[in-house]
Amino acid sequence: MVRILVQVVGVVCLWWWWSAAMAETESIKYKDPNQPVAVRVKDLLGRMSLEEKIGQMVQIDRSVANAEVMKTYYIGSVLSGGGSAPLPQASAEDWVNMINGFQKGSMSTRLGIPMIYGIDAVHGHNNVYNATIFPHNIGLGATRDPELVRRIGEATALEVRATGIPYVFAPCIAVCRDPRWGRCYESYSEDPQIVQEMTEIIPGLQGEIPSNSRKGVPYVGGKKKVAACAKHFVGDGGTTKGINENNTVTDRHGLLSIHMPAYSDAIIKGVSTVMVSYSSWNGVKMHANHELVTNFLKNTLKFKGFVISDWEGVDRITSPPRSNYTYSVQAAIQAGIDMVMVPFNYTDFIDDLTYLVKKNFIPMDRIDDAVARILLVKFTMGIFENPLADFSLVNELGSQAHRDLAREAVRKSLVLLKNGENKTNPILPLSKKAPKILVSGTHADNLGYQCGGWTIEWEGFSGNNYTRGTTILGAVTSTVDPSTEVVYRENPDSDFVKSNNFAYAIVVVGEYPYSETLGDSMTLTMVDPGPSIIKNVCEAVKCVVVVISGRPIVIKPYLSAIHALVAAWLPGTEGQGVTDVLYGDYGFSGKLPRTWFKTVDQLPMNFQDSHYDPLFPFGFGVTTESVKDLVSRSTSAAVHEKPSALTIVVSVIITLYLTASNNWLKQK
Repeated sequence: MVRILVQVVGVVCLWWWWSAAMAETESIKYKDPNQPVAVRVKDLLGRMSLEEKIGQMVQIDRSVANAEVMKTYYIGSVLSGGGSAPLPQASAEDWVNMINGFQKGSMSTRLGIPMIYGIDAVHGHNNVYNATIFPHNIGLGATRDPELVRRIGEATALEVRATGIPYVFAPCIAVCRDPRWGRCYESYSEDPQIVQEMTEIIPGLQGEIPSNSRKGVPYVGGKKKVAACAKHFVGDGGTTKGINENNTVTDRHGLLSIHMPAYSDAIIKGVSTVMVSYSSWNGVKMHANHELVTNFLKNTLKFKGFVISDWEGVDRITSPPRSNYTYSVQAAIQAGIDMVMVPFNYTDFIDDLTYLVKKNFIPMDRIDDAVARILLVKFTMGIFENPLADFSLVNELGSQAHRDLAREAVRKSLVLLKNGENKTNPILPLSKKAPKILVSGTHADNLGYQCGGWTIEWEGFSGNNYTRGTTILGAVTSTVDPSTEVVYRENPDSDFVKSNNFAYAIVVVGEYPYSETLGDSMTLTMVDPGPSIIKNVCEAVKCVVVVISGRPIVIKPYLSAIHALVAAWLPGTEGQGVTDVLYGDYGFSGKLPRTWFKTVDQLPMNFQDSHYDPLFPFGFGVTTESVKDLVSRSTSAAVHEKPSALTIVVSVIITLYLTASNNWLKQK
């Protein structure tokens, strides 16, 4: 009898415990994916302590993160700064394992709020070994192809997710108004309309926003998409003399008409986050600008995602940085910044913000607004349901399909600035069957120079050993006929060029990699020995000069010696996109995304300026047809009808032209 009674009591206790557990689970609405996001946010926010809320507002660099730090301080986000990786040449699996380690620390907290990992993926997954590196934004602006940019967003999202990362600090939607700015290549154009159109990368990264979605509400469409970040709010491309992090001097109309339109489009497309600029507007630091961050971005544009600072952006509110850190924290949070990219001294930030709230210098509803926005994005991303990454997408990293897409982007981004002295005597397309050709220049066989800054390392790299790709020299070698002798000499003297009977030469020169302030330049000169290489080669043989640069650079003094000139911008890892058009497999179609100046004394100079006197105007670009299209167009009429005398004459002329061109090259 006693045994039966014990069993009954045990069953009752088990039932009671199970009922209590089920009731508790049912009452925890934030854990229920069937609940509306707003309900989940409100439920979770109501359960959080001040310490837990402030932790959500902190983003730290991976170098100071570990599971214990994540758990102890309730850290809301971790990032990789430029070049910050788990180990050299880390694989996708290495990234996933590292990030999951941090996530497990977050999941072990009282409320189990997952962190989000962010990274700069500004031209593909650019920090990661073997990733596809797409052209920088200035090249994409030359394509005038928003649909292409959208596909690049889709590919980038897959490669980023392959490494377990759900959040990217992209796109940069700055409108660069002065090429002396070291970040000009991160801007699609000097034209606000083109920058607006290129916000189509956002639905590529995040997914197409549902038709019934409210304006300003962030959207991320599942485990193959990432949260995006429109940056840098606002006016970063308009600073005086293009000096990075400097002051943008313009009236409200100028700010709203030139620098703001792309943000409106980004918000309509459901962008999840917005990053604040280091720069100032008429002397007021953007990181402390309540009028623009809260009143305009959040209230007027109805942005519902979260606002994030730039790297140590709060520190730089004062000059020198951190000279009054407590004041800077107060100014930034009250301006409307929700998450702070600390990235190292996180205890200082937590202590100061906690003090400011407890002493009522910052109201609790400002903290609640910030945390609610962060949680809204996290719930929208689905990271509460899928906090840990797996290896299911690792084969997407550097896939052939993505490399093919990058190659397409390269060939569409190239701008042909000169093609012979006149239309009747073009240099391009080049012959694949020339007996002997020269490839020269500092940038012809250097993958790092070809990719530019924000590639593997923050400042980029030099050489061919830091990631996978095809240099322009490699592309030429694989494109020409096997019978063609390709001679590579980085810096040949004129006697060498004259004595070798080359049919033609390809000279690849430009700028060394740079990023941010280290790229600011008041001279915009080609790096040595580029000018002397052009002189030695182009005075001795017909030459095509390919300029690898993040912006227009001084070219006028050398232009008369150059037979064909191509602006290739910073094309990335797929050098064969360059040879696709040099050799006529595809035609040139790119248009200048920004004005090419005659001298730096003209700067700043943008289209529609009263003093507009460019070397090559905004929108300029010689277009050509592919050899295949040229031939097929001339003969297409004959397929459906008896060839006319005119058709026969045109076909004969084209055949004679191509034959003569090849013969001329062989004689050179």
